[in-house]
Amino acid sequence: MIYRDATRADLPSIDALFRTSFVATFGHLYAPKDLADFLAGFTPEAWAGEFAEPELRFRLAEDERGLAGFAKTSGLTLPAEATAPAHELRQLYLDERAKGSGAAQALLDWALEQGRARGAEEMWLSVYVDNHRARRFYEKNGFEDRGAYAFMVGEHADEDRLMRRIL
Repeated sequence: MIYRDATRADLPSIDALFRTSFVATFGHLYAPKDLADFLAGFTPEAWAGEFAEPELRFRLAEDERGLAGFAKTSGLTLPAEATAPAHELRQLYLDERAKGSGAAQALLDWALEQGRARGAEEMWLSVYVDNHRARRFYEKNGFEDRGAYAFMVGEHADEDRLMRRIL
């Protein structure tokens, strides 16, 4: 696996991986209209706008087949009650083939370093309440459940859990 920072040219691949992974993992939970409305917010212009934000960073994991995963970090945007300067892991998605490869750990380690480099003392994320694999992964890495968060997919409110790790 090779890890590198994303470039603007990577945005179509990031979008494709995000959509494939999100639908494969969560698509069955939503009415088709809610899922379509949610995914409609992820336009080329929206990805480019995020990429242009100075505090937002993307990191890629690539193998011989191409993009295998990505992570995205930024300043805190979640409605979390931070008690110190905070950073956020906004997204961490893997292609199915990359699960169990160590890519998730490498991307999370990078995200934690991004937070530290920006002077953060806390890292926050949200995770779907029934995404047990992801929750175990984050708990194993020192994240603690800090309460419920309504994550909107169209008109459907999912129960996510806000999780925090002291850096």
